[in-house]
Amino acid sequence: MRFPKIILVTFLSLLASGCYLMQATQGQVSLLVHRQPIAKLAADPATEAALKTKLEYVKAAREFASRELGLPDNKSYRSYVDVKRDYVLWNVFAAPEFSVNPLQWCFPVAGCVVYRGYFKETAANHYAEKLRSQGHDVVVSGVPAYSTLGHFNDPVLSTMMRWSNSQLAATVFHELAHQVVYVKNDSSFNEAFATVVADEGIKRWLQQAGKQSAWEYWQLQEQRGNVISGLLMHARQQLQELYVSHQSADQMRQQKQLILEGLKAEYATLKTAWDGYSGYDKWFDRPLKNADFISVATYQQCVPGFARLLHSVEDDLPKFYAAVKSLATQDSLTRQKLCQ
Repeated sequence: MRFPKIILVTFLSLLASGCYLMQATQGQVSLLVHRQPIAKLAADPATEAALKTKLEYVKAAREFASRELGLPDNKSYRSYVDVKRDYVLWNVFAAPEFSVNPLQWCFPVAGCVVYRGYFKETAANHYAEKLRSQGHDVVVSGVPAYSTLGHFNDPVLSTMMRWSNSQLAATVFHELAHQVVYVKNDSSFNEAFATVVADEGIKRWLQQAGKQSAWEYWQLQEQRGNVISGLLMHARQQLQELYVSHQSADQMRQQKQLILEGLKAEYATLKTAWDGYSGYDKWFDRPLKNADFISVATYQQCVPGFARLLHSVEDDLPKFYAAVKSLATQDSLTRQKLCQ
């Protein structure tokens, strides 16, 4: 059986690379060891009814992903793991006090990314404190799902089960998209591509299933999300302009606080217009920092460009994948033009 040998080689090769990669390897091994086939769990009378229903839904969405969306037909997301905690990972995001540009960390397989992930929250918080002591703005964020880019057969996780069915399916589509195209050192390109694939995928999935009410609700949530992203990107632009204004540190701190307080005020007004919708309260009900803008910039900045590219090929996904693969071979400046 090859699997244990592969894991052993991987683990030993990372053993000398420091504690961070050791914990990452140990966490990944734990997930792989505890995988159970979804088909087997769904057929087991002992499986809890609510979980069985979710697993049947994932199974159908996973088959749709390969059959109708042209996503990889492999063993990824055909197994399940109960991780017995709220999140599978905790990501650390950081930026200098007077910059919206994130710190980056580089790894052998994934290349350079704008976060550092930990399988234990205490370890993430410990590293976050180290960065804060160096003067950085830092945020620790729980992660319910992630992808190994097809290097392993990723399982569906218990941390994903609290989502709506639509979000669950969209996440499977998103993570599988990373196996189609992934460019080292270009998180914005990768995440925007996967986001557009997921958006197109969930539209087709819900419409084919005749789930009109679910599709309408998804669109409503997307509209709200786009408005929030617009607010955040505007505030990020204000901060970016502030940090190159050559004001004193004290002046910039004061202006920074005003911008962030203004952002919260805009959200309060928006919430009133949404009849008190509270879906983003948790995000806004805390002190905001430069690092809070990293995810929205990474995931959303290039989405309109990818959406335009998809429409330019008449929403033909195979042609879209081919166009993105071609673009992925270009230099970073050429790829960035898509985001403008």
